[in-house]
Amino acid sequence: TASVKRERRRREMGGARAKGGGVVTAGGFLCKVSKIGETFMCVEPASGVGVQMQRSAVTQVLPKGTVK
Repeated sequence: TASVKRERRRREMGGARAKGGGVVTAGGFLCKVSKIGETFMCVEPASGVGVQMQRSAVTQVLPKGTVK
C-alpha cells in the first residue's frame, strides 16, 4: 500500500543521512551535511557557511561526494 511505501522511503532517507553526504532541502538548496542531531542537523550550503535545519526538511538524500 501507499503508506508502507512512504514508511520504507522515510526509513531509507533517515538512514542515508551521514556526515559528509549531500542533501536537498525543502527550499531547494543543495547542501553538505556537517552535523546530525536527533531532530536538527547542520548543513553547509556553501563552503564555510553553516545552517541549522530540521531533519524533516530534507526532501532527497544524495550519495557522499555529490556535493563539493
